[in-house]
Order: sequence, then structure tokens, then C-alpha cells
Amino acid sequence: MPTIRLETYIEAPAERCFDLSLNVDAHSHSVDHTHECPIAGVTTGVMKLGDTVTWEAVHFGIKQHLTSKITAYERPHRFVDEMLRGAFREMKHIHEFVPQSSGTLMIDIFTFSAPLGFLGRLAETLVLTRYMKNLLLSRNSYLKSVAEAE
Repeated sequence: MPTIRLETYIEAPAERCFDLSLNVDAHSHSVDHTHECPIAGVTTGVMKLGDTVTWEAVHFGIKQHLTSKITAYERPHRFVDEMLRGAFREMKHIHEFVPQSSGTLMIDIFTFSAPLGFLGRLAETLVLTRYMKNLLLSRNSYLKSVAEAE
């Protein structure tokens, strides 16, 4: 199962970074190139423990739906979202926020696995890991710019 770990330094308080990372509207804007929009569950504002959201997006030219749930929530230090339904066999995204002297170190630990056995593992290696890493980098760049602008 691939694991992507990213660290992004943001010159903003941990509370701001935490809340922005849970904001459905900010997430939609951060990945607008996938036409990702919330269609069920929490469709606007900031999510909290137990909340779910269903996203509709276009990846690899295919319209897809993914439902995730906030399964852990320790404001402003950590939260976890996990896929309930979607294209992956499983997906878990741990978000950590470590206060620094003049900002926050935002850490993403993203694990996933594709369905279809050997073919899924091949897709993970050849395409999906790089694609998901780039998606997370794009999202983090957007969150950083918004958090630092306020």
C-alpha cells in the first residue's frame, strides 16, 4: 500500500491551518482543475468529527464519486479522514499540524490502495502514487497561500 508523506511549512497559526484544511470550500478551490465539488454530506464550511462529504470529481477523464468521513479530530493538532466509498480499495489521510516559532509545519500522511489486485498495484506504481502526490502538493500550495494571506 503506497504511503505519501509531505511536509509544508506555513507562516500561520496551527488553528488557522487546521480549520482551513477542514474547510470544504477551500478544498474545492484547491483542486479546481479536477472539477471537484461536494454533492452530499457537508457541502460548505468546516467539517468536524463524524462528518462525511461526498465529492464528485473528474480524474483521468472519468467522473468519480468519493465519500470520506472525519474519523479522528484533535484541534488544532491532528485529524484523519478515511474513504467510506470510492474508486480506491482503501484510503486514509492523516493531517498533522506542528506549531513552530513563526508558523506551522503541516504534515500529510496519505495511504491508499487500488482495487484489482496485481493490476491495481501496477497502477499504483506507474501512475497513481505520482498523481496523488501532485494533487496533494497542489492542495497544500493553495492552503499555504490562503493561510499566509490572512
